[in-house]
Amino acid sequence: RNLLDMDTFSKSDPVVVLYVQVSGSSEWKEFGRTEVIDNTLNPDFVRKFVLDYYFEEKQNLRFDSHNALFGGQDFLGQAFVALGEVIGSQRGRLERPLTGVPGKRCGTILLLAEELSNCRDIVTMQLCANKLDKKDFFGKSDPFLVFYRSNEDGTFTICHKTEVVKNTLNPVWQPFTIPVRALCNGDYDRTVKIDVYDWDRDGSHDFIGEFATSYRELSRAQSQFTVYEVLNPRKKCKKKKYVNSGTVTLLSFSVESEFTFVDYIRGGTQLNFTVAIDFTASNGLPSQPTSLHYVSPYQLSAYALALKAVGEIIQDYDSDKLFPAYGFGAKVPPDGKISHQFPLNNNVENPSCAGIEGVLESYLQSLRTVQLYGPTNFAPVINQVAGTAAQVTDGSQYHVLLIITDGVISDMLQTKEAIVTASSLPMSIIIVGVGPAEFEAMEELDGDEVRLSSRGRYAERDIVQFVPFRDYVDDSGNQVLSMARLAKDVLAEIPEQLLSYMKTRDIKPRRAGPE
Repeated sequence: RNLLDMDTFSKSDPVVVLYVQVSGSSEWKEFGRTEVIDNTLNPDFVRKFVLDYYFEEKQNLRFDSHNALFGGQDFLGQAFVALGEVIGSQRGRLERPLTGVPGKRCGTILLLAEELSNCRDIVTMQLCANKLDKKDFFGKSDPFLVFYRSNEDGTFTICHKTEVVKNTLNPVWQPFTIPVRALCNGDYDRTVKIDVYDWDRDGSHDFIGEFATSYRELSRAQSQFTVYEVLNPRKKCKKKKYVNSGTVTLLSFSVESEFTFVDYIRGGTQLNFTVAIDFTASNGLPSQPTSLHYVSPYQLSAYALALKAVGEIIQDYDSDKLFPAYGFGAKVPPDGKISHQFPLNNNVENPSCAGIEGVLESYLQSLRTVQLYGPTNFAPVINQVAGTAAQVTDGSQYHVLLIITDGVISDMLQTKEAIVTASSLPMSIIIVGVGPAEFEAMEELDGDEVRLSSRGRYAERDIVQFVPFRDYVDDSGNQVLSMARLAKDVLAEIPEQLLSYMKTRDIKPRRAGPE
């Protein structure tokens, strides 16, 4: 909108070039360019750029506008933006000023992002069979079904196996769920082949017969039962009076749309980011270069790096950019009491800091005013965020708590209890371990291998992601690369964790309003 006019006798002929920044470096690569639109200062470009989107990465984009006349030499301005900012903006629509021509107003660029629908439907169906061939010598058959998707080259790929129903020729299988793309790759008329087998303990399952259908044909079962004849080609060739090897009936078939993380963000779900930083004495005196909190004029501490790495990505999905930030394990002025959730900005009424830079500022200020002490208690700050998350559970708010710590947790039982309680709320917890300590206890909190439990109660969802920062430090000392690696791993589970909360509560994304 309102581009610079560089032509003498007519208006500019604008074109926009998109550059993508290489992760962890300052290098920009051209990704593509729009068509040229002649003689206008308010072009609406048609050409779309299709980018892979990763929530857990900072995907920096640069848009350069040129006047295509005279070989595109006239520069009309540029805009820098992260892909997450466009997706996190209202209705996936972001307007940015163009800059870069000294002393001139260059107009604005309007960016629109939409997710390409890749057939996100999920099917639930149930089948039964009747009068299948008897294959076992001493009993009846133990039938199960195998579903195959046909490929472009005429081959077939297994996409689902039902459970085995023992000792019957008239089995009723449990309902099962399968993504439509797994069943037919989104092509409703593609052949779906179904084999019927009799299960044998030694793995040499006996073939009973087969039948073919398609997604479109299966979907008709929403209004009527569909009966398929099970045929065994070898038997059919051998026996003149052969009719079939039984029948399979499709009892029910229903389709649901699976929502994505982007659907919720576009529908207005806000990510609220809270930080909690470890101020225990085991970190070492902040004035000493050996301290994990040491502030060097040349590089950020591990705490500051972890905070920036995670915060700079999450802030794109939080419209007010105000982040509550706490410290724990320190003696706090004026009376020197030990606190496990003191506001870094020293404001109990409003612990929020403006942007990630505001959090960093308050963190450095706290290092100068509090006394590092102990113990290392997580439960108070987890309960604090859980209390806030419990106030709005309709899916419009989702909380992410980042805890950065150097070590061994002191209140393990209370922390497990706090996490199990929080697992039913719209929140996730990221724990980043800094320094050389052993972090075995944190692995238990992560709950990837064994679902976390406390006093006989199990966590409803896995909401904790733990990583040791040392695993991500770049050997060459490239801090930008270290931050990108860390963010990629700790944030990778957040979209799935948000979706699991929405699904268990049956919360659908709000429809984005009209453009």
